[in-house]
Amino acid sequence: MNLPFLPFTRPAIDEETIADVIAVLKGGWITTGPKVAALEAALSEYLGGRAVRSMTSATGGMEMALKALGVGPGDEVIVPAMTFAASANVVERLGARAVFVDVELRSRNATPAAMEAALTARTKVLMPVHFSGLSVDMDGMLELAARQGLRVMEDAAHAIGTRYKGRLIGSFGDVASFSFHANKNMTTIEGGALSYADPALTRPLERERFHGIVKDAAGNIDIETAGGKFNLTDVAAAVGLGQLRRLEDFNRRRELLASRYAARLEAHVDPEWLPLPGDGHSWHMYPLLAPLTQLGMTRDAFIAAMRERGIGLGIHYPCVPAMRYYRGRGWNPADFPNAARIGAQTVSLPLFPAMADSDVDRVCDALLELLPR
Repeated sequence: MNLPFLPFTRPAIDEETIADVIAVLKGGWITTGPKVAALEAALSEYLGGRAVRSMTSATGGMEMALKALGVGPGDEVIVPAMTFAASANVVERLGARAVFVDVELRSRNATPAAMEAALTARTKVLMPVHFSGLSVDMDGMLELAARQGLRVMEDAAHAIGTRYKGRLIGSFGDVASFSFHANKNMTTIEGGALSYADPALTRPLERERFHGIVKDAAGNIDIETAGGKFNLTDVAAAVGLGQLRRLEDFNRRRELLASRYAARLEAHVDPEWLPLPGDGHSWHMYPLLAPLTQLGMTRDAFIAAMRERGIGLGIHYPCVPAMRYYRGRGWNPADFPNAARIGAQTVSLPLFPAMADSDVDRVCDALLELLPR
């Protein structure tokens, strides 16, 4: 029997959400308006009343937030060496320097101790990344920041719905940036949101989000700063509202699928090949440290072999210091052995809420078939 191709991810958009999008399109107001306000209010309620502002991407949100936190030329921001390149790129775009630290092999997260070892007099912000939806040690991270007088900008792109000791990421701490890209746990097609504690950030974030414009009571505009253009549309927000209604169900299903992967694979592979489970994990991805030596093939050949079996894999992510721009900035991936190994071997197995248990079994059967007997 020829089974349909199984991608590594697929968004789940229900008919109610599609109807809401159609209503927005028919309503004539499709850019930033009442749906964006409703999405921000709903996210704020979900996150326990925190201040929330939406934008066109988590990348834009991080850049806006870092600028609002005063990051600029001469400053340093500590970033994990294993993350999507956007985490470091936004630092460099502001004229600051991204300073990398290695991560743990299975969690793929940086520890407070690793960040503390990288501190210099120029450090201004810590940027922990909750990789694949597993929270970092937030108590340790916030304690380090408080002790050193630093700000914490959480890259929570993978972590909407993640919990740390029972508390939702983004419901406490300093600033968190969520991604609502099409492959995330909830989507607005493209988009993101910032959750933050300091109300003083609201004005600079709103200025930066829309050209630096301020208006008087009569509607006359002025420009207070050379702002950007990061405002979300009502069409996107309508998708996001539908997704947020289902987020907890989505994440419960992701957890069940991840548990099935572990149950099927842990008896056959080295535990360090599998991602680290944890309480509150939202399982944005299921990243496997592919056993390429045992498979006797390159990663490209392994991905091709799985594709021949009707299964799509992702790569999340290359080691950031190994990329050309960052090598040119003086970084050597050999200084980050865990991130370098993850970057060279990682593949992301299919994981999305619409998957059936039999889809997990299909992936595992194909993988185990490729392992030497």
